[in-house]
Amino acid sequence: FGVMYLAGFSINNLTLMALTIATGFVVDDAIVMLENIARYIEEGETPMAAALKGARQIGFTLISLTLSLIAVLIPLLFMADVVGRLFREFAITLAVAILISLVVSLTLTPMMCARLLKREPEEAEQSRFYKASGAWIDWLINGYARLLQWVLRHQPLTLLVAIATLGLTVVLYLVVPKGFFPVQDTGVIQGISEAPQSISFAAMSQRQQELAKIILADPSVQSLSSYIGVDGDNATLNSGRLLINLKPHAERDLSATQVITRLQPQVDKLVGIRLFMQPVQDLTIEDRVSRTQYQFSMSSPDAELLALWSGKLVQALSQLPELTDVASDLQDKGLQVYLVIDRDAASRLGVSVSTITDALYDAFGQRQISTIYTQASQYRVVLQAQSGETLGPEALNQIHVKTTDGGQVRLSSLARVEQRQAQLAIAHIGQFPAVMMSFNLAPGVALGKGVELINQTQKDIGMPVGVQTQFQGAAQAFEASLSSTLLLILAAVVTMYIVLGVLYESYIHPITILSTLPSAAVGALLALLLSGNDLGMIAIIGIILLIGIVKKNAIMMIDFALDAERNQGLDPQTAIYQAALLRFRPILMTTLAALFGAVPLMLASGSGAELRQPLGLVMVGGLLVSQVLTLFTTPVIYLYFDRLGRRWRKEPQRLEPVEP
Repeated sequence: FGVMYLAGFSINNLTLMALTIATGFVVDDAIVMLENIARYIEEGETPMAAALKGARQIGFTLISLTLSLIAVLIPLLFMADVVGRLFREFAITLAVAILISLVVSLTLTPMMCARLLKREPEEAEQSRFYKASGAWIDWLINGYARLLQWVLRHQPLTLLVAIATLGLTVVLYLVVPKGFFPVQDTGVIQGISEAPQSISFAAMSQRQQELAKIILADPSVQSLSSYIGVDGDNATLNSGRLLINLKPHAERDLSATQVITRLQPQVDKLVGIRLFMQPVQDLTIEDRVSRTQYQFSMSSPDAELLALWSGKLVQALSQLPELTDVASDLQDKGLQVYLVIDRDAASRLGVSVSTITDALYDAFGQRQISTIYTQASQYRVVLQAQSGETLGPEALNQIHVKTTDGGQVRLSSLARVEQRQAQLAIAHIGQFPAVMMSFNLAPGVALGKGVELINQTQKDIGMPVGVQTQFQGAAQAFEASLSSTLLLILAAVVTMYIVLGVLYESYIHPITILSTLPSAAVGALLALLLSGNDLGMIAIIGIILLIGIVKKNAIMMIDFALDAERNQGLDPQTAIYQAALLRFRPILMTTLAALFGAVPLMLASGSGAELRQPLGLVMVGGLLVSQVLTLFTTPVIYLYFDRLGRRWRKEPQRLEPVEP
């Protein structure tokens, strides 16, 4: 929290997600240190000697674990656009928490172990729980040893499993739907109403109230606020706003999206008004109030061409079942009155154009003709025709104008009234006329599918090159993130490879460590696929974190295997076998710690929980699958790369069978 304060961060959804995930990470280093010291105490060392020896042996491993995990977060700091700015707080908060945990694990944890841990009690002094837990761990280790021996005797088969895992990762990545941010249920729904462009204020008010009555009758709705009129949000008179407050989650059975689905058929029955609804989101990158969640813009120097093709595209997209609430903000059906003057008649009667203009302004323009002053205030006197005479275009026939000889003639005798259609508002993008289209996705349809359908529909209808199209808001950010997602993951892998290469002074061992990543990706993508979630930005962040987590299994195995080869003279197969058994307990403990840290995110409920659930799903699925596979594939890949390295260096092979 101190670093967050100094950096100017707030406690928000992203920093809270980082702190929640950190609860499973910050104990990892301490677990590894504590387990190694406890192992020496179990072998008969005094707590002080065990602390010194265990800390000295495991220190480099902890540094490798932590630095490689922080290296994975570095690409998040350099993400561009709005998404990068959003996740910068997440990455920095998590990295600082992990770094502090490393310092504590290398200093405070060994000291506390030396002072607080005791020698292993005699068998007669051991409690039932101590005996039961010890027997259970021994049973797991013995079972793992038997399976590992079988795996080492069938190394080609295990290698094929590892390669198949990599292939399955590619297949799942192509199959899993792509999205952006999950839709949250914050308990608030935003509604934008739209009526015919020629509607009056009174008629709009009546229809808006009818909408409010239908919405308030829903059992999940608690209250709402409604307003119409031209202001900062409403550019035209025929649109309105509603903010619908739902009851607390405990008092309703439906989510905000389901409430919208239930309300939509009821409000659609109203004639002369249409309502667009969407849940209000905690995390959004939109810079404007829109009818729907996603927008698509069209612009062209030719306004008529733009109007023609925007209508064609709206009509084509409205027929797609994957898209809902398709509409455009083109407002070119407003009613406008033109007064066409018969100049010959006006000249014959001695009526000038300025005289006609003054008469119209006197009747409709609220001309100020005087001011009444009092001791306390002043009042403006405004000229205005009687309200009953200005209700429609026919009121123009009741206006009289003065002629040059002082007489009065009806305006209708020298001018006629024409009604035409005109645009109520004109939007621009890059100084060109533009139309903003809006759309929602049908339930179960990912944003990636919607973007693909819109692009394909443009090609099908033959959109001319004179009309420029582009996604806006969340859809635009999704397109940008989709192209950079693989680059982001690749950058995380390359960064971690460089850090591990520097730490191990080897080109081969980092590849062995990185071989654990496909198994985590398979578990993460399977979890998303089975739960019906799409691969959005939150899930991508979870996969990047998995890259930093799952490699710890390989790091702990390889560190101890290399130490056994150098200091004990063991051959690679025996060394990796012993290292795998020796590190099985801390691997199990650290994986469970990270797993339990992610479970609250996966099972989260309440307002906005949908934003955090993909992160928990990805981490739980990835940790479960990687824990099972890497315990067996890592030793085999280590041996294959060891042989490759020796062959490259032209050293003799040193292989000995593992004794059963």
